[in-house]
This record gives sequence, structure tokens and C-alpha cells, in this order.
Amino acid sequence: MTPALASALTPLLRALDPETAHGLALTALEWGLAGRDASEDPRLVSHALGLRFANPIMLAAGFDKDARAILPLMKLGFGAVEAGSVTPRPQEGNPRPRLFRLAEDAAIINRMGFNNAGLAAFLARLATLKRPLPAPLSANIGINKDSTAKAADYALLYAALAPHADIITVNVSSPNTPGLRDLQGEESLGEVLDAISAARVGLPRTPPILVKIAPDLADESLAPIVNACLARGVAGLIVSNTTLARPESLRSAHRGEAGGLSGAPLLAPSTEMLRRVARIARGRLTLIGVGGIATGANALAKIKAGASLVQLYSAFAYAGPALIPRLKHELSEALAREGFANVTDAIGVEVA
Repeated sequence: MTPALASALTPLLRALDPETAHGLALTALEWGLAGRDASEDPRLVSHALGLRFANPIMLAAGFDKDARAILPLMKLGFGAVEAGSVTPRPQEGNPRPRLFRLAEDAAIINRMGFNNAGLAAFLARLATLKRPLPAPLSANIGINKDSTAKAADYALLYAALAPHADIITVNVSSPNTPGLRDLQGEESLGEVLDAISAARVGLPRTPPILVKIAPDLADESLAPIVNACLARGVAGLIVSNTTLARPESLRSAHRGEAGGLSGAPLLAPSTEMLRRVARIARGRLTLIGVGGIATGANALAKIKAGASLVQLYSAFAYAGPALIPRLKHELSEALAREGFANVTDAIGVEVA
């Protein structure tokens, strides 16, 4: 099956409850039913975090929480795949329903609550992957809702995943775990990163660390986060997670549901936040832009605002596998149209 044919079947899933549809999509991927796109455009090749990316388009965390379909997702043409969030122990997450389509707004609201099968099951799946992988693998780590040792739990997760992942993302910004976003404060974030730094000592393999932040942070919070990361050897920031804001433009009947909003309404605010972070970081951190990407032009806007890589989720959930080859084609055309020889030349050109 080709990505285009798999995408043609995607509307059938929309007749189902969103979480049920998501589960079926993952199963189809596991069975290899989504096809593949092996094309590579030299204009899109980039190097960041000490890794080579065939293109800068990554799958964001949340789609494959339990690392069930890493290889099939990579074969769809993503430049990298981020799995998770994974917590030390299995966790059911919040009660259903907890995932809502806002089709009129090209958006999604979720309050999943880090539902996942836990670290042991995650590691078991990663251990079965045939290496080398066709693209870099990032593991997104979080903590259980009832964690009493937050910093230690993040350190445990990092040490356990270091042999298997190319990148490890510290998620301190999900809005659906009580108190998690408090860890973005300079002191609390420093404690988490200090614990991870201690856990890295003596490890034979130490993947670069990313920190994923919320789009709802006040401007004055950004510099302390950047400084805390720079002081502790963090490689970069993912900007940003889902938002608690509800723009007045939302039309869907689900617009009032609790949880994090993602998709098209997040494009403008997350890109502006990315630009602010880029001004503060001044090239000292690798930035990954997330929020509302559905076209090659959207991806290029993030790159020009300072992102070396971009991530998406909501548009993939709506459009299906055919989105990835289309995005790569559109991004390459947009780069050529604006006179960039390659994607690297466009990074941060609009950051004053």
C-alpha cells in the first residue's frame, strides 16, 4: 500500500471515536499497511544534535506513546520519530473520553494524561528494533502522576533509554499531569537537569538532551529556562507543547473541553514564541519548532524563526501518511522559491 492510498482510507477512521481510530491507525502501521516513501532530497538534508537528518520533519511525541510502530513511521519519510511520553511505571491516564477532534479548526484537544505501558515495555520494544535505524529516534520522557521523586524519575528514565535512543526529550510541559508545568521554573528545572547530569556520568552512551516547553509561558520565564539549559549541557529546546489557551476563533463544539489544544490555532503563537527563544539563545541551543504545521510553508516559517528541525502531530492525524511526501516536496519548493540552496541556509533568517 502507498502512503496516498493509506491516506485515502483515513476519512473512514473519522467515523470512529478519536482514540479508537488512533489505536487502529497504530495497528495498521505495525502491520506495514501505510506504505513507505524512500525519496530523499539533498536540499532537505540537515545536521543537528550531532546527527544526520534526511529531512527536518519529525513526528512529535504522543502519536506512538509505546514505541509500537517506530520503523513503519520512519519508512513513511519522517526525518526522525519521537516516541513517548514514557513514564517509569505503566499509567492508565485520564478517564475517557480524553481526545477530541476540532475538525472545523484543524485542531485537536487532548487530556490523555501520559497514558502508556511504562518503561519496561517501552525498552522491550526498542530492544527488538533492527539497527541501524533509517532515521534518528527520540524518546520523550515524563513522570507518573503520583511520582514522589520527580528529578530521580527523570534521571532513571534517561539512564535506561540512553543505550537505545539517539535523542532524549525531557517533557516538563504537558498540561495534563498535575504540577508538571511547575518543573519549568528555573530552580525546579535545574534540579531535574542536575539529576540527569549526574546519571549521565559513566554511561557509555549519552544522547543529547532536549527540553520541551509550554507555549503558555510568560516572556520573562524564557531567559531563565534557556540559561538553566545552557548551564547544564542541554542540547536544545522543543518549542512548544500544547496550549491551554482557547482562541476566540475556535468554532468546534468541543472547543470548551479541558486539555491541551494543538493544530492550526497554535501555529502563529508557537512560531512567535520560537522566535523569542531564538533571540535569547543566540545559536547556543538547537531549537525544534512545533505547533500547527500542515504545509511546507508552515515548516519553513518555523525554520526561518530559528528552528533547525520541526515536529508535527495533528496534521498527520488528519491527513494520514500522504502528508509526509507532500510536506517534503512543498518545503523543497518553498526553499527554492525563496533562494535558499538548502534547509540549513534558512535557519533563523528572520530572527533579528
